[in-house]
Amino acid sequence: MQPRNSRLNSAALRGAVDLAAVKAAGEAAQKAEQARAERARQAAAGEAAGEAPAGTGYPLVVDVTEDTFEAEVVQRSTEVPVVVDFWAEWCGPCKQLSPVLERLAEEYAGRIVLAKIDVDANQLIAQQFGIQGIPAVMAVVAGQLVPLFQGAENEANVRKVLDQLILVAEQRFGIVGTGGTGGAPAEEGAPDAAPRRPEDPALAAAHDALDQGDLGGAIQAYRNVLAEQPGNTEAKVGLAQAQLLQRVEGLDLQTVRAAAAADPKDIEAQLRAADLDLVGGHVEDAFGRLVSTVGKTFGEDRDAVRLRLLELFEVIGPDDPRVTAARQALARVLF
Repeated sequence: MQPRNSRLNSAALRGAVDLAAVKAAGEAAQKAEQARAERARQAAAGEAAGEAPAGTGYPLVVDVTEDTFEAEVVQRSTEVPVVVDFWAEWCGPCKQLSPVLERLAEEYAGRIVLAKIDVDANQLIAQQFGIQGIPAVMAVVAGQLVPLFQGAENEANVRKVLDQLILVAEQRFGIVGTGGTGGAPAEEGAPDAAPRRPEDPALAAAHDALDQGDLGGAIQAYRNVLAEQPGNTEAKVGLAQAQLLQRVEGLDLQTVRAAAAADPKDIEAQLRAADLDLVGGHVEDAFGRLVSTVGKTFGEDRDAVRLRLLELFEVIGPDDPRVTAARQALARVLF
């Protein structure tokens, strides 16, 4: 099994943003567990009665409005990962990306749902998500918002992101999309979900602390794991995430960005802006800002920025193509 937090390489910040419509991640996860139990009960009853298994009946691609957001995105996310595509009619790149997302939603046959949100018609939702440019793609899993990527991506990269999202949903939240109205049926004999291994209790406690917003507790718990298991990649990524979220607590996005723009030589301002960029899903912006800052600094300042960039690489994951590109850019400015 891959490390939990590196699986969603495009931004697996579990708990980075809680949707206003969800009181807590724990409540959403509990709903998900109840929904799974009910589906299992219904499936067992149907099997006993000799009935063929049925899908959940939800559409795989749905246009979402402010009126339907709660039901189609938040509540649905307790049953299946919901990928949210922010688009507009005037957006050229959106017209390239949206068909790819729609086609993959059908191909994945119920393992994800695609929710399409027209930002012009649903400005309040766009504001709540902090959308600053489109196309922008995010996901909601058990009520948790996970930024995926911004801008048009090719199908291969989108497929990688979706595969990693599904793994996060299955192995962290236990959410397995099992059906829908559309898409090809699963291969006969294919397993319903990836096997789940027993989890290290110390690591589970660290994850729980992070999910509950106890960032100080999560940081200490991850450090405890690493003291016993220095090579535990999952704990390293969890620690990087918890530290990132702790750093951005209480920061005002507009104030931070204004300070960074006003003084490009202010190292702390650039570090804060990069942190907020990453939490907001602007991965390339965060990396680009720090690579550029490394190129303009020397000595201890350069080392501080370089080390922060390496921490952000940990959060996203080494296999993400944006990390690969940023590493190459960093090497160019260093050498």
